Amino acid sequence: MTRVLGIDPGLNTTGYGVIEAVGSKFTLIEAGIIRSGAKRTIQARVNEIYSGVKEVIEDHHPDLLSLEQLFSHYERPRTAILMGHARGVICLAAAQYALDVVHHEPTRIKKVMTGNGRADKRQMQLAVKMQLGLATVPEPSDVADALAIAICGHTLGRGSELEKLARKS
Repeated sequence: MTRVLGIDPGLNTTGYGVIEAVGSKFTLIEAGIIRSGAKRTIQARVNEIYSGVKEVIEDHHPDLLSLEQLFSHYERPRTAILMGHARGVICLAAAQYALDVVHHEPTRIKKVMTGNGRADKRQMQLAVKMQLGLATVPEPSDVADALAIAICGHTLGRGSELEKLARKS
């Protein structure tokens, strides 16, 4: 059994999801969001994210932290810089608990979860619902993304068949 914490980093809203994996069977432990006040200073905002991630780690003792890789569109470099702040404090929290961190690109996560590297939010929510055997789709989409990141953290981190299929495509 492996416990994985998946995180969808954002400066305003950071989604997180904790799952347990036994082979290819996944169980949802907890999921939610960490919000930082948009009108607060950058220091206060990254501190809120850091504190929230530390609390989740302390409460659930994951074996692995899976984090969405930094990406940027050329027309929005500021977004990448802000996301980098969030990723930095998440990695710091992981380091303080000697927690291994794996990083996955958003298109890779989408490809593994849906077969389509350009899947939309709804497709991702449905894929997560199916993988975890949930009655409803996880809301908001930040939570669904974090759960997908956790699932891929286990799946891709273990060199599974899904990873091999993703590479061939």
